[in-house]
Amino acid sequence: MALRRDTSIQYLKGVGPKLGDLLQRKGLKTVQDLIEFYPRSYEDRRAARQISSLRAGDLVSLKAIVASVHSVRLGSSTKKMYDVVVQDSTGRIHCKFFRVPYKGYFERFSPHQEVRVVGKVIDYRGRLEFHHPDLRDVEPDEDLSDALIPIYTEIEGFSTVKMQKLIQSALYQLPKTEWGPEALPPWMIEKFQLMSRPKALQKLHNPPIEQASEYLDQKSEAHRRIIFEEFFWLELLLAAKRTGFKKDKASRIEASGDGVERLLKSLPFQLTNAQKRAFAEIREDMAQDSPMHRLVQGDVGSGKTLVSFMAALNATEAGFQSCLMAPTEILTEQHFKNAEKFLGPLGVRLGLLTGTTKASERKQLLADLAEGRIDLLIGTHALIEDEVVFSRLGLVIIDEQHRFGVAQRGELKKKGAGPHFLVMTATPIPRTLAMTVYGDLDVSVIDELPPGRSPIQTRVTFESKKSQALDFMIQQLQKGRQAYIVYPLVEESEKIDLKDAVSEFEKLKERFPQVKFDLLHGKMKPAEKDEAMERFRHGETQVLVSTTVIEVGVDVPNANIMLIEHAERFGLSQLHQLRGRVGRGEHKSFCIMILGYAVSEEARQ
Repeated sequence: MALRRDTSIQYLKGVGPKLGDLLQRKGLKTVQDLIEFYPRSYEDRRAARQISSLRAGDLVSLKAIVASVHSVRLGSSTKKMYDVVVQDSTGRIHCKFFRVPYKGYFERFSPHQEVRVVGKVIDYRGRLEFHHPDLRDVEPDEDLSDALIPIYTEIEGFSTVKMQKLIQSALYQLPKTEWGPEALPPWMIEKFQLMSRPKALQKLHNPPIEQASEYLDQKSEAHRRIIFEEFFWLELLLAAKRTGFKKDKASRIEASGDGVERLLKSLPFQLTNAQKRAFAEIREDMAQDSPMHRLVQGDVGSGKTLVSFMAALNATEAGFQSCLMAPTEILTEQHFKNAEKFLGPLGVRLGLLTGTTKASERKQLLADLAEGRIDLLIGTHALIEDEVVFSRLGLVIIDEQHRFGVAQRGELKKKGAGPHFLVMTATPIPRTLAMTVYGDLDVSVIDELPPGRSPIQTRVTFESKKSQALDFMIQQLQKGRQAYIVYPLVEESEKIDLKDAVSEFEKLKERFPQVKFDLLHGKMKPAEKDEAMERFRHGETQVLVSTTVIEVGVDVPNANIMLIEHAERFGLSQLHQLRGRVGRGEHKSFCIMILGYAVSEEARQ
């Protein structure tokens, strides 16, 4: 049977129904899926080394023999660190694993077994080690020649060598005419000097040794071609969405501006030029008869929320309702308090709706909303429920829009006759990238901080120097400041070696009895979380030990220092949001990121 790109993967030689089912569960359903399963990295066999020649920072490949495999219990917990010691004729080195790829991973290795180790050499407390290297057994027919070897994301049941052979088999059996249609027009390929698609696929899976550095850095012409095509399809989709938006109809929201003028006069500060520019763009969009779809991007504390309140005030003055949806109850409550502070005195009728709103309050709130007695409704996902009915919804505001799906935005859209959409994000990405990723949205950037706000000093350190970080925190507390300590887990886990908020909270109280600590995490009841936050906000507690539940919506100007444990476990966006909880007052602020174990220089940067 001749292979086609849409042929089920089970019909590829060497697969069959059983392995085919395993691959299909991982999303590899057809031969096309397989040849588009790109290498995650490459092993440079030219860099094969002996253990005695290794130096800290070297990225190496070496062949060795397993000397021992054992696990070490970490402290008093049930967590384990696995240590595979390997040796060659020149010495020994430890390969340590703090997380296990999958159950049974280390059962594959036993003393006297020949293995290949690929990774970065680390100087850990004066001893050279590997942390989480690629470690695999050397198969009898493995290619050991000087070459670049593609390394694929591991799938249980398929060794790297087996996956290499499977993909090579697919490339050999599948005619090049079946390697997927050439999606890009000839003029585009010529203009941007792009490699053909079949050639790019061939080279990604069979990188030429003479271009080793380009492939190792994933900056080859083959990578460029595939990346270009993926962005092309993304932009095409977003362009189609923008065209669709322009065909939709919306009510023109035009107001005299008196309400906004009164708001600005009541403020004890001046808007930044960036805020003024963003609101002018929003106001112009809202006056059109096609719905606004605008993204306001700005750093934490740059004043995005105030700009959104000005937009809501504009809608209220024109006789329309607005809603503001945020991802967490803490954030919605923060927005509601700010709305009461800024909009309440101007006569804007406010409502707050979350999953914990009492039934009696909810019933009255929904009745007021449907009859037009609420101008701005602030809430969580509860806003998209069917029973939430607006009288005249004209503006939808979504905070931290990356936390919501397209379907949720669609549900809100149904609640009005073509409402205008304003979405906000603090995700720190360049404007050009924002215009690419959010290509279906117009972008306004608030690139100035309000007067009096100073940049947060960020430091990165390791677990071995945590005591110094805690001492620095105590110094800040003695000056009357407050602090956050953030952990990736609520409670201890047997599966991963990470510190947790509950256990560390108890240890911190014991270590620093003179300090008032409090605990906050997502498993607490809403009332308990509110009480903990209020105690911290009013200065009754000095240090809030927490998880990422404080990622958004917590505003305590006196808190000027944050310690983030296991910072390597958080994404850049999360770290940015967490860091934004400090630096909200007049005091110099600090964010100290503590790495749980040694990481690469790239990850540290």
